[in-house]
Amino acid sequence: MSFFNITLSNLSLEMQITGDQPRDEHLAQVEIALLSIIFLSAAILNFGLLMVLWRRRKQMSRMRVFVFHLCLADLMVAFFQVCPQLMWDITDRFIGPDLVCRLVKYLQVVGMFASTYMIVVMTIDRYQAVCNPMVTFQRRRARWNVPVCIAWAISLTGSLPQIFIFSRVQIAPGVFDCWANFIEPWGLKAYVTWTTLVIFVLPVLTVIACQVRICRAVQINFYMKTHQDKEEGIRHPLPSRASSVVGVSKARIKAVKMTVVIVLAYIICWAPFFTVQLWSVWDVNAPTETATFTILMLLASLNSCANPCIYLLFSGKLPKRLVAFVCLDQSDMKDSIPEEATMVSSLYMSFKSLSDSR
Repeated sequence: MSFFNITLSNLSLEMQITGDQPRDEHLAQVEIALLSIIFLSAAILNFGLLMVLWRRRKQMSRMRVFVFHLCLADLMVAFFQVCPQLMWDITDRFIGPDLVCRLVKYLQVVGMFASTYMIVVMTIDRYQAVCNPMVTFQRRRARWNVPVCIAWAISLTGSLPQIFIFSRVQIAPGVFDCWANFIEPWGLKAYVTWTTLVIFVLPVLTVIACQVRICRAVQINFYMKTHQDKEEGIRHPLPSRASSVVGVSKARIKAVKMTVVIVLAYIICWAPFFTVQLWSVWDVNAPTETATFTILMLLASLNSCANPCIYLLFSGKLPKRLVAFVCLDQSDMKDSIPEEATMVSSLYMSFKSLSDSR
């Protein structure tokens, strides 16, 4: 059995058998600075958006529910992944008992799972709304959002192995740290490969498949409506109806674009992280001690800063929403993103008119 220290910024993943080793203080200072910026940005942005959505909870649409829980997941990443890692880098060693060590490692992965699978269920919901609008239109509003509950259940159960893998161990005489205990020689490789598959590869393949179907459905529907509208316009000119069809298409495309951008941000931020992790465990000659490896690991948490910015950017009022949410009343804050019920209803009527015309 061997002990490994797997953290957000420590990419060495090496066996510490010979004893305590000094760290690169200059690189540690860079890590601390970047983690501080990421933590403050993620905490402020997600907490601000969370308060904005909470103040409008009585008019909460399905899309807002997903964004609300995505903010909660990103806050978990900020407070239970980035913040502990920041404190870890400052002290150089984990300070705390064994129970705290296991709990921190568990919550770190819960945040990663939740942020990932909330994007997955949100994309699947967009797929249902666009590709199966009649089912979505007829669906009643339930007290519990089933996809959100599934995402949290996967996160809480999928992270349980962390409790048994990590513990507070003695890595040198009188030196203790929160490290993982793996079976040699395949334990670490299996752990990192499995984590990459369930947190990155499978979710990314799922959302890509859904997005391809969504874009295809929107393209076909827009093409059919445009040609149908041209034919009706020649026979019976109806400018008001033509403008409403175009408006519905633009609203649909805007909602789909927001989901696509969130997915792309996740892939861009986390792909280097998991690539470096796999490289570190499968290649014994990987340059794990270089600054490039460390920086790529740290930038993964930027995804928690990007998600609220993307939503607020698509709402059209990024500065006003985030800064003035404490001062404004609910009646003063008007959302520029179309309501879910209106959009789904329009989709339903559009598909219904197409099927009737056939």
